[in-house]
Amino acid sequence: MKTENTLIETLGIKITEIKEGRVVATMPVDGRTHQPFGVLHGGASVALAETVASFGSYYLVDQETESCAGLEINANHIKAKREGTVTAIATILHKGRTTMVWDIKIVDEEQNLICISRCTVAVIKLKK
Repeated sequence: MKTENTLIETLGIKITEIKEGRVVATMPVDGRTHQPFGVLHGGASVALAETVASFGSYYLVDQETESCAGLEINANHIKAKREGTVTAIATILHKGRTTMVWDIKIVDEEQNLICISRCTVAVIKLKK
């Protein structure tokens, strides 16, 4: 999957593990991902969460005939983070023909919960 010149590259997101039903990725907490008050922007956390859910869904579909797109996402921001790295761990909750639902936990280096999210991904049939 192309990540160059995308939000994924801009935010410094790196996929570190991908297998059926599980995706792990990291993202730096720095000027690229800060909000004006110097802490991790909630939108950056949501972008990270949707990224791992989308990658996980794409891994599970027939890439010749299907694609994926985020349909709905919610997030609870639990703890502020000023610097370092956060890690998103996505696990699948539901794998259907037209939608998939993912649970995403974002933690810091000490495994403190920073954000929890749930993302629904649409499975899209490609036109032939």
